[in-house]
Amino acid sequence: MADIIVVDDETDVAFMIADYLQAKGYQIRTASGGAELREAIAATKPDLVVLDLNMPGENGFSLARWLREHHDTGILMLTGADSVFDKVAGLEVGADDYLAKPFAPVELEARIAAVLRRRRPKRANNAGVLPARHFAFGTYVFDADRRDLSDAEGRTISLTPMELDLVAAFATRPGQVIGRDELLNLAPPRGDEPFDRSIDSRITRLRRRLEKDPTKPELIKTIRGAGYLYPRG
Repeated sequence: MADIIVVDDETDVAFMIADYLQAKGYQIRTASGGAELREAIAATKPDLVVLDLNMPGENGFSLARWLREHHDTGILMLTGADSVFDKVAGLEVGADDYLAKPFAPVELEARIAAVLRRRRPKRANNAGVLPARHFAFGTYVFDADRRDLSDAEGRTISLTPMELDLVAAFATRPGQVIGRDELLNLAPPRGDEPFDRSIDSRITRLRRRLEKDPTKPELIKTIRGAGYLYPRG
């Protein structure tokens, strides 16, 4: 999933946002202001910055302007006042979207997904070739660098890390039969995910998430006595 930096000098707000988005599968880092934001970006460039407008010292307008001048990243601005002036000013300095506090976490997530979707590079050029490190998986596309799966409309599909490991295994090996033991090694449980030794049950769950008709799978076919196969397109 996408890498997001949450910048807010109110630590309780930053932690609330971080906890919610991490539960949704995003990789989250936090920063209390401009100095920590610059350090975080120097380490790893994020896909999006959730940026509080009203902070002591360097405010959100200044940081958004700096981000636009030096980095190609999404910017979602937060403010404590639903002011038309603040909204227009934020968009003028380069913010992709704007959300007033207080907000519902589900709305924040929806706006983040929309910004990421708009900023996602076109998945194929005129010759139908996917960008580097992007792999077709039926009508889906797996981005190996971002470690996410998107549908034909560019919307991110919410999957667990283990499910993404399975998608990566199949999408990067089209036409190759992968045995059950190899799949268990390629997609081990992570974090709080249950340690289920039955790869068949994991495949069944993934089929329910991705197949049009899980009883007649097209993405992940069972090869009796050998394992599973993602057929070449």
